Amino acid sequence: MYNKEMQHLGEERSVIRELFDYGSLRKQAVGSENVFDFSIGNPSVPAPAFVQEEIRRLIDTVPPEALHGYTPAAGAPEARKAVADYIEREFGAPMSEDLVYMTCGASASLAIITAALYEEGDEFVVLAPFFPEYRVFVEGAGATLVVAPTDERFHPDFHALEQVITRRTKAVILNSPNNPTGAVISGEELKTLAVLLEKKSAEKGEPIFLIADEPYRELVYGVTVPFPMNYYRDTVVCYSFSKSLSLAGERIGYVAVSPKCREAKSLFAAVCGAGRRLGYVCAPALFQRVCAAALGRVSDVGKYRENRDILYDFLTKTGYECMPPEGAFYLFVKALEPDAVAFSERAKKHELLLVPSDSFGVTGYVRISYCVSRATIERSLPAFRDLYEEYHPRSC
Repeated sequence: MYNKEMQHLGEERSVIRELFDYGSLRKQAVGSENVFDFSIGNPSVPAPAFVQEEIRRLIDTVPPEALHGYTPAAGAPEARKAVADYIEREFGAPMSEDLVYMTCGASASLAIITAALYEEGDEFVVLAPFFPEYRVFVEGAGATLVVAPTDERFHPDFHALEQVITRRTKAVILNSPNNPTGAVISGEELKTLAVLLEKKSAEKGEPIFLIADEPYRELVYGVTVPFPMNYYRDTVVCYSFSKSLSLAGERIGYVAVSPKCREAKSLFAAVCGAGRRLGYVCAPALFQRVCAAALGRVSDVGKYRENRDILYDFLTKTGYECMPPEGAFYLFVKALEPDAVAFSERAKKHELLLVPSDSFGVTGYVRISYCVSRATIERSLPAFRDLYEEYHPRSC
């Protein structure tokens, strides 16, 4: 009567969403000020004032039938041109508006590009820890997800990566700044990755693509995020305005195919075809215009940095183990027992909602989303201390 695979996906919901829903119920039961929900990456910093001003300007000056009507399937020409011009201006990378496809956020971008690239027998390589929905996108396209471990800093282990790239590899998905670790890949690391992919592409006889998933590009703390198109020719960038402009609920982003890609125009046609098949055509018209005007603007990253510093300093002084994140708004903290799921359940007794790392492709850690109010961070600190002392009781 219906697709059993889709039923399974619907019933086996994301651990992150399950925790978020649990938190909503707990807030109703004990009060929102008493629940410390670090489950979901929902921006807590308002969108830049310019965004609200641009929305008002558009509503006041553009006829409603034009403002809210269909755009071309790949996006409004002015939005696509604005994105291409911004990439050239900001990163010095050649870009054509004819290779930009406006999407309903990064998830749509990733679903589209995996479907556009997939051929029978293909594998897509991800570096663990990785965003859990990569598995959904890759397997939904019909491909196989292959996981490569990273080093102790959660940066690429190139020896391990080389071992899993084969003639069946269609693409490597790179997420920097990374969800869930906050790690940022350096220019030197991108150079090494490019050399490896060129070597493996030559062995295969056709390109192995680099899919750069970049919703956190602007959310960094004292480091620079190198632009992958400047390092490797067969690169596709998947971008979202959800985090940089705090517009998560508006679902707006883009796919950008590098003009240097081999058969770039044919690949873009496949992107358009995948968008058509998946129903991801005509991204939200109003926010195509808003984001085109707001390119280069960013919400107040300083607020996230304050949260990061307060939480990281307290947790590490208490005794928790964690790498300092260079970007995004997550701490990836070593659980106080080998079973991260059990640790996450124990944390609930203190009203701490922490995401266990198992679905991110590694064990023994929890992800803490610190994109919450500073007050929530400060109120949570005694709960983190009490949780630690359950495992390490103070001697009398």
